[in-house]
Amino acid sequence: MRLIRRFVATLALVAGAGAAWAGTQQYEPLAASVQAALHAAVADRASPEPKFASMEEKITWLAEMSRRLEKRIPDRQARLEFLKTVYYEAQRAGLDPQLVLGLIQVESGFKKYATSSAGARGYMQVMPFWVKLIGNDDQNLFHLRTNLRFGCTILRHYLDIEKGDLYRALGRYNGSLGAPDYPNLVRGAWERQWSWGQRIITESR
Repeated sequence: MRLIRRFVATLALVAGAGAAWAGTQQYEPLAASVQAALHAAVADRASPEPKFASMEEKITWLAEMSRRLEKRIPDRQARLEFLKTVYYEAQRAGLDPQLVLGLIQVESGFKKYATSSAGARGYMQVMPFWVKLIGNDDQNLFHLRTNLRFGCTILRHYLDIEKGDLYRALGRYNGSLGAPDYPNLVRGAWERQWSWGQRIITESR
């Protein structure tokens, strides 16, 4: 009997290997003004080069984060494109890029095509209802820039709702408001794996 249970458990692990472990955002009706603002925020525009305080800081940050990410995204060019996009989209939304990296680690394990049992998609596990709510039907949530733009915009939205309370904003993002596990996982990943210099996001804009 013990062998059977072990075999079943192994099958479950294999079946879930490509799935995301995190939860999902919950659908909430938005005021027309909020919906319009979020729609404008995710308008599909190419991400330019991210802006750093200096070229030295840019080179150092990319080199260090690339080193940390190498095992998860082996291809150097893909890794640098990913990091530049994370930095740009996080900065655009007023978020710390390292916080976003921590969230991605928890949400998808840096798997581009991760899909949760509820249907959340991509690096930041964005629910498809957001595309209908604030995006366009032709936007693909598995596309790097699209996924990161939606994810960062949604987290910024939740931070604004919660007046800068990151704990509660992360709970909303994960669909587990009030429960400590998810916010603690993200903060732990952020602080242990991706910390870098002075954080730039602690309160709402």
